[in-house]
Amino acid sequence: MKPSEIILVLVAAAFGGVAVVSWSSESEANDRADRARTEATEAIRANGAKVVLAERRTAEAEAKLKAAQASEANAVAKITTTEEASKKVVDDLSAVKADLAKANTKVAELEKARSESAARVNELTAELAKLRDGSEVREAVAKQKKAESDLEAASTALREANAKVDDIAKKLAVVEEENRRLTAEGKSFENASPNYRAR
Repeated sequence: MKPSEIILVLVAAAFGGVAVVSWSSESEANDRADRARTEATEAIRANGAKVVLAERRTAEAEAKLKAAQASEANAVAKITTTEEASKKVVDDLSAVKADLAKANTKVAELEKARSESAARVNELTAELAKLRDGSEVREAVAKQKKAESDLEAASTALREANAKVDDIAKKLAVVEEENRRLTAEGKSFENASPNYRAR
């Protein structure tokens, strides 16, 4: 029952008591009226205190309700923030995994390049060792000397061949000259014999 309803009931009871007193004698009525007034006053005071207490409790309950609503709103906001943070963490984790995959690929490429570089360094080291011991240089010098010797032999053979060609050319010129001379002599020689043939 609400405090205002309680107060109305008490006031009605007080008026009822006044009505009952009118049926009695005047002194009884006055006594009863005083008693009823006192009781009504006490009841009104008690009910007033109850109303104040109820109002205070209602105000406290409203304050607690508002605090609970504020806590609920904060909790919902925290949940929303937590969900957003969780989503961001998941997104960041996905990005980190993608970066990690790229980094692993890059590491594999670098390892391959390092292996290739190490192999090339080994090759260069072997070549350098050969150059240091001079075996390749000696082989190259020997090949060069052989080539020079072959060239010299070829030059000598060419000179000899040229000399032979010159001798043959000279002999051919002499033969051609002798042939021309003989041909000229044969034409100028008079022979009465019908069987004569020029050579």
